[in-house]
Amino acid sequence: MKNWRMIIDVASCEDCNNCTLACKDEHVDNEWPGYSVAQPRHGQRWMDVVRKERGQFPLIDVAYLPTTCMHCADAPCVAASQGAIYRRKDGIVLIDPEKAKGRHELVGTCPYGMIWWNEERELAQKCTFCAHLLDKGWKQPRCVQACPTGALRVEFVDDEEMERIAAVEKLQPLHPEYGARPSVYYANLHRFDSCFIAGSVAIEKNQLIDCASGASVILYRDGQKLAETATDAFGDFKFDGLQQNRTGYRVEIVMEGYGLRTLPLARLDKSVNLGAIRLG
Repeated sequence: MKNWRMIIDVASCEDCNNCTLACKDEHVDNEWPGYSVAQPRHGQRWMDVVRKERGQFPLIDVAYLPTTCMHCADAPCVAASQGAIYRRKDGIVLIDPEKAKGRHELVGTCPYGMIWWNEERELAQKCTFCAHLLDKGWKQPRCVQACPTGALRVEFVDDEEMERIAAVEKLQPLHPEYGARPSVYYANLHRFDSCFIAGSVAIEKNQLIDCASGASVILYRDGQKLAETATDAFGDFKFDGLQQNRTGYRVEIVMEGYGLRTLPLARLDKSVNLGAIRLG
């Protein structure tokens, strides 16, 4: 059976918040009977862009993670709601405004923290995937329509096709350990949930310090080779997608005529900029 899925590319998000504004434009002061009551003007962010900075100056990476209701196949909120929250045949999870009235405890049933409380209406609320528009023939929710970089897109596919897309595009769910089987998938999630090791290599050339372009840089962990790269025209290198809180990393840098430089790292607690590394 085909379900709606959302795909979010972390590398393409520029934190413009057009998705959030489009959601507000569609749902603030607007009632959609059978789908949702009006979203409050302030306080709720059904599409919330979270920011994370990795590394140290001058090698810094800033990533933006759009988060929303994951419309999970095994949604904990549905299981705990006694019918107040339900999943449609097309995969969209909705809150029944009448059955959920006054039930503040529903806010805590989402492990992703994407259910909000409307104090004035005494009602739990969240993203509806703009189901009222899709049911009228729209091909995408407002947030996707408003994204200028293509960081958001939707697919209406069955499980088998979604598995194929996820494999080809190397997509990942957010927090799979929750066991909720979310219908939102992320590309380049490593920009947000992993570490990198980076640095700049320099050499002495004609009594001047110059960038070491083309130096070989090898990353080891516990004596095993993990990856190899070459420095760019500025002498920079970067290994990304590394697991946090791991020990035993070692970086080796070698360039013909300049010898070998070894840099051990006791523990990778966060992304590390090794700074300027001089050979020779």
